[in-house]
Amino acid sequence: MRFYIIIPAHNEEDYIGKTLQSLAKQTLLAKQVVVVNDNSTDSTKSIVEDYALKYPWISLVNSQSSDVHLPGSKIIHAFNKGLAILDDNYDIICKFDADLIFPENYLEKIANHFKENSKLGMASGFCYIEKNKQWVLENLTNKDHIRGALKAYSKDCFLQIGKLKPSMGWDTVDELLAKYHGWEIFTDESLHVKHLKPTGQSYNKASKYLQGEAMYKMRYGFWITLISALKLAYKKGSFRLFKDYMSGYFKAKSNKTAFLVSREEGKFIRDLRWKGITKKFIK
Repeated sequence: MRFYIIIPAHNEEDYIGKTLQSLAKQTLLAKQVVVVNDNSTDSTKSIVEDYALKYPWISLVNSQSSDVHLPGSKIIHAFNKGLAILDDNYDIICKFDADLIFPENYLEKIANHFKENSKLGMASGFCYIEKNKQWVLENLTNKDHIRGALKAYSKDCFLQIGKLKPSMGWDTVDELLAKYHGWEIFTDESLHVKHLKPTGQSYNKASKYLQGEAMYKMRYGFWITLISALKLAYKKGSFRLFKDYMSGYFKAKSNKTAFLVSREEGKFIRDLRWKGITKKFIK
C-alpha cells in the first residue's frame, strides 16, 4: 500500500529528526513524506533539509503563517499546503505530528489492517508519554478514538469526509463523518507511539474557548456539550476548563458561527453521541 504522510511542523528542532528517523526505519516505507515547515524560527528547516538529501521520499514545504498557536485551524492549513504538492496516487494518507517516534513495524501493521478490512476508513496506534522515566498511555480520550497526532485515512474515506476541516475539533468531526458514511475506525493497542511533547503543551489563552466552539460547530447541542465538557475538563483536572468550554459554546451560538456539518450529519452525530452516553450509564 502506498502511504503519503504530511507532517506540519512549527519550531520542532528538538523532535522532528527523531520522527523522521523512525519513519526511515519502517519495515514498510512511505512513498512520500512531506514536512510543512510552518513559520519556524529555529533549525527545523535545516534538519528536514538534511533528511531530504538523504532520503528522496522526504520533502520540505516552507510556509509563512501567524505565530499564534490556534489548535485546529493552523495545523490543518499547514497540512493542506503539504497536500497541495502531492498527487493522488496513494492508498493511505496520514497526518502525523512532528514529535512522534514510531515502532519500526507501524506502517506495515496499519497497512495490514486496511488490507484486511475494505470498510476500514481510519486506523492508528496509541500515543504514550514519558512519566517518571516510564512510557505510559496518554489517556485523554476513549481508546476507540484516534488521536489527532497520528491519523491515517484510506483514500476513499479521506475524500468522502471532505478531507480535513481547518477548525478546532477537526480530529473528532473526521471520525464522526467517517461513521456517517459507513466507514469503520480501528485503534491497534499493540502499536505504542512515543509522543515526545504532550498534547496541549503549546495551547495559549486565546485558544481556551475553541473546544466549546467546536462542540457547537459539530451540532452537539447544549446537553451533549455539557456532558462532553465536564468529561474533558475532568480528564484534564481543571474545572476552569469546563467553564471555558461552555463559554466558547455559548459565544459561538450567540455569534451564529458557521457549522462544520449539515443538519442531517448533525442529527446522526447527536444520535451517535447519545447512544455512547447511554451505553456507559447502562454499564
